[in-house]
Amino acid sequence: MESSGSKAQHELERIEQQIQKLETVAGDNRQAHDQLQALLERVSNLRKQVTAAAGPWQKVELARHPQRPYTLDYIENIFSDFSEIHGDRGFSDDAAIICGMARFHGQECLVIGQQKGRDTKQKIYRNFGMPSPEGYRKALRAMRIAEKFQRPIFTFVDTPGAYPGLGAEERGQAEAIAHNLREMARFKVPIIVTITGEGGSGGALAIAIGDKVLMMENSVYSVISPEGCASIMWRDASKRELAAAALKITAKDLEQMGMIDAIIPEPDGGAHADHLEAARLLDLDLQKALADVQRMSVSQMLDARYDKFRKMAQFFKEG
Repeated sequence: MESSGSKAQHELERIEQQIQKLETVAGDNRQAHDQLQALLERVSNLRKQVTAAAGPWQKVELARHPQRPYTLDYIENIFSDFSEIHGDRGFSDDAAIICGMARFHGQECLVIGQQKGRDTKQKIYRNFGMPSPEGYRKALRAMRIAEKFQRPIFTFVDTPGAYPGLGAEERGQAEAIAHNLREMARFKVPIIVTITGEGGSGGALAIAIGDKVLMMENSVYSVISPEGCASIMWRDASKRELAAAALKITAKDLEQMGMIDAIIPEPDGGAHADHLEAARLLDLDLQKALADVQRMSVSQMLDARYDKFRKMAQFFKEG
């Protein structure tokens, strides 16, 4: 049975499609403009309903929304003077991971993030946001450059997971991820991580070891997808909503468990509804997070980063 949150989300998507059609034919037609205004008001109300009623599975749907801002959208709206870095100097350039030097409020930095595509051509080119080993090695190469020139690192996580294909495994997918985890734990520059959409397992964690881990309000972060969990636990992928609730994958759940440092609010209905506002809200927390880390000495920063990840997933029972 479909939840009220899902119903509102589906109705919202239907109305947004109607608005797009009306906008193309409205012209000077007064009646069409009146209809458009009424639909816009309805959309505003529905967006508030979606945000208020969203449970774990609805959060997954919002995190996967095809119009949700991706890494390049955040780079365009938050950073300036972005210059992309290509290739791992070993095999190829992986388009599923974006790396490049940029400026953040005048300060030189490195930006890294997974990138999905919007149309079929882009989805195939970006491999649906699933990086191969060369993508993680490219990210590591760029991070070493950033450390050399003492530039802070910003990473944006949005992937269903690392690419599980035969070629990726042959080229050392697990080794590439493990290598990144080790190296990111000891880089002597601030690392600010933001989960912007899907944070899928090791594929996400490979660029998510940092001093501050932020999470967008409607993003998810988990060791496995709800569908994958349901298929394993109940042999039935349709139990995905039950699995989503059991996995504790929402920002609120993870903040309570100490897995993340802050939740970034999103515009009504989700970040996809207003890219500029989503970027503005994230920008405020990125500035605060970077300032907090830069107040530490290098040794304090490395000790705090190590302690942060060592303390995760520790649970104690009284008596």
